[in-house]
Amino acid sequence: MNIVTEANISGRAITDKPRARPVRMVRWFIIVGLLLALLVGGLVGFNAFRSHMIAQFFANNKPPPSSVAIAEAKSEVVPNLLMAVGDLAAVHQVNVTSDLSGRITDIMFTAGSTVKAGSPLVQLFDGPEQGDLASFKAQATGAQLALDRAKQLAARQFGPQATADAAQATYDQAIAGIAKTQAIISQKLVRAPFDGELGVRHVEVGQYLTAGTQIVTLTDLSTLYANFTVTEKQSAQLSVGQTVRITVDAYPGRRFEGKITAIEPQISTDTRNIRVQATLDNPDHILKPGMFTTATIVLPDKPAVVTIPETAVDYTLYGDSVFLITEKKEDDGKTSLTAVRTFVRTGNRVNGRTEIVSGLKPGDRVVAVGQLKLQSGAAVAISTDEPPPIPANPPRY
Repeated sequence: MNIVTEANISGRAITDKPRARPVRMVRWFIIVGLLLALLVGGLVGFNAFRSHMIAQFFANNKPPPSSVAIAEAKSEVVPNLLMAVGDLAAVHQVNVTSDLSGRITDIMFTAGSTVKAGSPLVQLFDGPEQGDLASFKAQATGAQLALDRAKQLAARQFGPQATADAAQATYDQAIAGIAKTQAIISQKLVRAPFDGELGVRHVEVGQYLTAGTQIVTLTDLSTLYANFTVTEKQSAQLSVGQTVRITVDAYPGRRFEGKITAIEPQISTDTRNIRVQATLDNPDHILKPGMFTTATIVLPDKPAVVTIPETAVDYTLYGDSVFLITEKKEDDGKTSLTAVRTFVRTGNRVNGRTEIVSGLKPGDRVVAVGQLKLQSGAAVAISTDEPPPIPANPPRY
């Protein structure tokens, strides 16, 4: 007898056992997980190793020292100078004009020429005045004869003294007329009031010249004034007779010397400046009135101060500084040089050197050339090349 087994609801025989999960799939997941862990760990380790090696490389790989030129701070006596700006003016300068109006009949000068005092320049028409002069001379002659006769008659008691007095008055009037007419005639001949050089002519022959119209300029260039101003604080250092050295843009490198001859007794209430005037000779006539000038007043010497080349100072809005050279002992016993930025207080600048009021002492070494490529604490090496010359040709005092 056959026994038939019934299938369960799922369609599988009751006696069948469930299948187990394949081992291959579990192993696959484990292997993939291990590989991913190894990959991630390798990347992290590589990045950490690379960062460590880069840091170690830069820590051990210091840049080579920068080659710079150095200078030593010196203690020296520098000229005590006071700088000011101003302009030049002529001691004698005038616009030549006529006192009277009239028509120009003759021009007796050449523009730009040198003339002496009293040299005739322009002649105005003086025909009426010459006629008046002849008339007064004739009157004077007749009055002289009448006066002589009246005096003779009065001396012999043949005529009254009143007649002689009237004749004397008539003669004096004629003489006064002659003097007045001669003065008018002289006014119509314009002459140079002093020695000097003439400028450009402003008139022509035949032109009607009114009184006060400019004919030509006349300038005496042998001596000039240098006018400049200084502050109220600096005025206490000035005195008449001090030497003043003048420079102008027209002649770079040249120096002209004069003396202070006048100091304004009043200080301007607007600017708090005081006006100073120096006089200087101009034998070559190369200086001209109106030139802009730089005046340097030589004051009494001050005590010795510390100075360094002007190129060693770095001028900024935050203050003036220099790179001070310091020595440092390395672990291997060698000495290395380091440039350290040091702030200083500067004073005057003379002959390409700067006065250091504070911040340095004599004997300190500073970087004179090459500081633009440096940072504070950078290693430096002294260059064997000669430093470049002082730029801009500083003034010679």
